[in-house]
Amino acid sequence: MRDIKVLRTAFGILGNVFGVLLFMAPMITFKRIISKRSTEQFSSIPYVIALFNCLLSVWYSLPFVSPDNLLVTIVNSTGAGLEATYVLIFLIFAPKKEKAKICGYLFVVFSIVSCVAFVSLLAFHGNKRKLLCGFAFTISCIMMYGSPLSVMRLVIKSKSVEYMPFFLSLAVFICSISWFIFALLGKDPFILVPNAIGTLLGAVQLILYGIYRDNRVVVKKDEMNESIETRTGELQDKKLAYNEDA
Repeated sequence: MRDIKVLRTAFGILGNVFGVLLFMAPMITFKRIISKRSTEQFSSIPYVIALFNCLLSVWYSLPFVSPDNLLVTIVNSTGAGLEATYVLIFLIFAPKKEKAKICGYLFVVFSIVSCVAFVSLLAFHGNKRKLLCGFAFTISCIMMYGSPLSVMRLVIKSKSVEYMPFFLSLAVFICSISWFIFALLGKDPFILVPNAIGTLLGAVQLILYGIYRDNRVVVKKDEMNESIETRTGELQDKKLAYNEDA
């Protein structure tokens, strides 16, 4: 029993390390936004969704909702602070119309999080509270982990990993599998399910990288524009991360 607890803690710490690295990855993008004083073609939506996920994750992992999840609280509190900073930078440098959209997104996010928090506190107790918060947390995690699908589609279509950096894909895989094992050892299905999906998607990204790593062709302009529209700016983040690594 003690060995399982120690092992669970070890995987939780590993998940924290790679989780923080993933949260810090967009700093390359925001360094560019601040230097140019413009958000250009980048979208705030991925960061708003990540903030939404972090807030629900923190709430779910609090002791009065889900005991023994302190490591989840730590990494997602850090993530919430970073994602809030990214969204704030968007609010400073985005055009007026975009600022209004961001405020609208934030209103929806804080309304849902507040609703889940108040309902879980006032109307539910014990396992019922954990169930409500767990479902909300799981759905938000799946939304976040689903974001790389469009990049994977672009890799298959262009037969190039130009916009899918290896180390970013590796970090996603290690982070997801760490939390998957953490949840498995702790018998927590709400952490286990989304991280199982994240592990699968991370593994597929690594497989695609192995298949197309030698095919660094230039993606056509129309494909680039299509990806920017469908992926709401995240593709550019990947490209910047790749150039920084190179």
